[in-house]
Amino acid sequence: MLLVKKLLIFDAVGALVSAFMLGVVLVRFQSLFGIPLSALKVLASIPVGFMLYDSLALLSNSERQPSRLMTIGTLNILYCVLSLIMALWHRGSLTIYGWGYIILEVIIVVALSLYEIKVGRKFITRSQS
Repeated sequence: MLLVKKLLIFDAVGALVSAFMLGVVLVRFQSLFGIPLSALKVLASIPVGFMLYDSLALLSNSERQPSRLMTIGTLNILYCVLSLIMALWHRGSLTIYGWGYIILEVIIVVALSLYEIKVGRKFITRSQS
């Protein structure tokens, strides 16, 4: 169960980093990345919600944490789909750096999310046995 808690913490820290990058760094250097401010605001606000969800999941009953880990993993994948849709929607303004940031973030978040889902499923299956 310690692994589940560590993944929830890691996810919360990752969400904080994403929110900071999208809401501060990429806004500051918007012309370099080419992602419109409106898109950055939307994309930055979602990880803030994820960070709150992770924090509440950590405070919840430890028996529920694996299912909450699977939930955040799924939500993270949906966030990546939204990020790609927004990138395609704004493809005319994105620079190579904007594409690079979006693609790198999607690769990292999807990899972590798939692992979170796998670990959550493993702990749920183990507790049902």
